[in-house]
Amino acid sequence: MYQIVRKEDLAENIILMDVLAPRVAKSCLPGQFIIARIDEEGERIPLTICDYDRQKGTITIVVQTIGASTERMRELKEEDAFLDFVGPLGCASEFCQEKNLEETKKKNLVFIAGGLGTAPVYPQVKWLHEHGVEATVIMGSRTKDLLFYIDEMKAVAKEVYVTTDDGTYGFHGMGTNQLQALYDEGKHFDHCI
Repeated sequence: MYQIVRKEDLAENIILMDVLAPRVAKSCLPGQFIIARIDEEGERIPLTICDYDRQKGTITIVVQTIGASTERMRELKEEDAFLDFVGPLGCASEFCQEKNLEETKKKNLVFIAGGLGTAPVYPQVKWLHEHGVEATVIMGSRTKDLLFYIDEMKAVAKEVYVTTDDGTYGFHGMGTNQLQALYDEGKHFDHCI
């Protein structure tokens, strides 16, 4: 059993959970995912690893309620547990596999995270930061109420630009509109993720 040690509502129908899964936390890398199942009758749900703490043995996942199984997940409380929490699965981010980080450090990187796309972007930017590589991040959502992890992202990114489609916070427009505005201001990026 994999206990939920922290649960937080991020926005309407979006929750964050820290799950005690030491084996997964010990070996995961940014870009990988897990498959969670609540109980014997539960559906297997693949979820991006949003963050991890190797010392505490926890994995952070972000879940948006979109169906019966994710609704059941939303109803779980701290100290409840998942029957299955399988991972890490999938390939790690290409940056974690870089043979020459010194070359990557010379590049001007920009990540664009839209909505729940913040979950897979954050661990990559955090990993790069921990290895001396700076990255700019453009993160956005449809509206201010759906934004999450802004402060966490600011702690690991060189610069963070926040956008909302409806203009309720930050730049009015999508992340790609913000990228175009930065380009028009004379900013140059070698790699856009």
